[in-house]
Amino acid sequence: MKNLLDNISNPKDLRKLNPTQLPQLAKELRAFIINVIATKEGHLGASLGVIELTIAIHYLFDTPNDLLVWDVGHQAYGHKILTGRKAIFHTNRQFGGIAGFPSRKESAFDAFGVGHSSTSISAALGMAIASNLKGQTEKQHIAVIGDASIASGMAFEALNHAGVSKANLLIILNDNAIGIDPSVGALKEYLTRVKTDRKLAAQNNIIKALSFDYSGPIDGHNLPKVLAELERLKSVKGPKFLHVITTKGKGLQKAEEDQVTYHAPGKFDKVSGVRIKKIASLYTKYQDVFGKTMVELATQNNKIIGITPAMLTGSSLKFMFEKFPKRTFDVGIAEQHAVSLAAGMATQGFIPFCNIYSTFLQRAYDQVIHDVALQNLPVIFCLDRAGLVGEDGATHHGVFDLAYLRAIPNLIVFAPSNEVELRNILYTAQLGLKNPIAIRYPRGTGSIIDWQKPFEIIEIGKGLQLKTGTKIAILSIGTIAKNVTDAFELTDNSTEIAHFDMRFVKPLDERLLHAVFKNHKTIFTIEDGTIKGGFGAAILEFASKNEYKNKIQVLGIPDNFIEHGSVLELQRKIGLDAKSIAKKIMK
Repeated sequence: MKNLLDNISNPKDLRKLNPTQLPQLAKELRAFIINVIATKEGHLGASLGVIELTIAIHYLFDTPNDLLVWDVGHQAYGHKILTGRKAIFHTNRQFGGIAGFPSRKESAFDAFGVGHSSTSISAALGMAIASNLKGQTEKQHIAVIGDASIASGMAFEALNHAGVSKANLLIILNDNAIGIDPSVGALKEYLTRVKTDRKLAAQNNIIKALSFDYSGPIDGHNLPKVLAELERLKSVKGPKFLHVITTKGKGLQKAEEDQVTYHAPGKFDKVSGVRIKKIASLYTKYQDVFGKTMVELATQNNKIIGITPAMLTGSSLKFMFEKFPKRTFDVGIAEQHAVSLAAGMATQGFIPFCNIYSTFLQRAYDQVIHDVALQNLPVIFCLDRAGLVGEDGATHHGVFDLAYLRAIPNLIVFAPSNEVELRNILYTAQLGLKNPIAIRYPRGTGSIIDWQKPFEIIEIGKGLQLKTGTKIAILSIGTIAKNVTDAFELTDNSTEIAHFDMRFVKPLDERLLHAVFKNHKTIFTIEDGTIKGGFGAAILEFASKNEYKNKIQVLGIPDNFIEHGSVLELQRKIGLDAKSIAKKIMK
């Protein structure tokens, strides 16, 4: 049989097909994604689940004139392939290649950039209202959102507005009962009942109550049904809502059976779906250091609470959940709620560890300030995925946390340089701190094999001298200290270079800094956070306040968004790898 996908490079080619040919195209598109991701890696299950829906939308709607917004973007691989990026799809998430998420600068078909969840309805509604203001009343606006994302507060806010608008907006709920981990919450339970209770769907319907034209639920893998319903909805005016039931990982048995693992499975056999085992690392992932240490601490201290917004597996809080399910809370994709929930628990004498990815905490900034720091509540923020995270790119690099956190009064900010320091600060934090603390650590593995040592208390605000030297002082924060240590082996005059691990961005170890400034002519600061307002800026402020005239050079993330690629590739590009650091020191 002739391969249909070979002759499709954009939606105009797709629309030349007969509707009866579309199931065959769906089969080919799934196979294409599986073949590429099996060797190149990436997000798999979400895109496999929406193949029929993707084809139907581009077949019936006049994209890119009609505006299509995906939520998060994990589910947009089929969309990318059908919109001019098939030939370069193998570069997905690779350095210099296409992004893993929709990006406005990449294609006119990517109407909105999406890396964080629950933005699609707001964005599409904004586009629809703008079209009304311009008199473009026939223009279509489609938002595709998952059941995990629609439970977020931002999505609820958008639904509340859209229901009373006159906007020509179609919201498609891709209901597969799972985000990265299984979906949670009352809305998830309601959607589960709607799937089996047609009477509930038709009468007592939450979405209808918000003044939407609701239809469904329908089988999202039945192309004729999806096509028929989308065709009908094209002529319905005002806000519309289509409830579609799909299976994450559809078409690859292993991905259907283990939807959590196959969200992003790494390399696998494209026929059997069996994952290809990587050579086991001798080192432990920082997330697992956190997760396993939490179990130890929670065993000793029954006041400890674990909280995460939909990242039980990603944060490794799953270990605590398995042992202490009543003290571990997955609140869904609701970062603001997670922070204020932790604040409420802290008022009652509990010790909440709120684990949120660095870039996701950006979404709860007001809660950190207003609900936690202003009231000086001892919430312990554990910021996973800090610094450069690699192939997920600009939407996920945790490079702003040092800058946005150090401006907040009462908040302690700590960055461990290795696994032992992470372990010890977690121990220290639950001993009765009087202030909130943010602990930020990177994605990936550390550098110490035997990290499960007896706990030691870390003195708040105290840095460490790692190496002596006479002329140059390097002040580092966090795990970038390893690059500095490696750089010494590449320099000719390492005996002249001192190295200090400051550990705390706030409070700074001013006693140590006075000694550094008095004994070293030149000072480098190195961080894997943004130069603007970050750790280096804090050192410059200290020097200005104390009228030091030393030469200071600040190294870190430049003032632009960093694209995707491996962490080492990105560090080389911006001059934070060991070799680049050595060159700057030598110069």
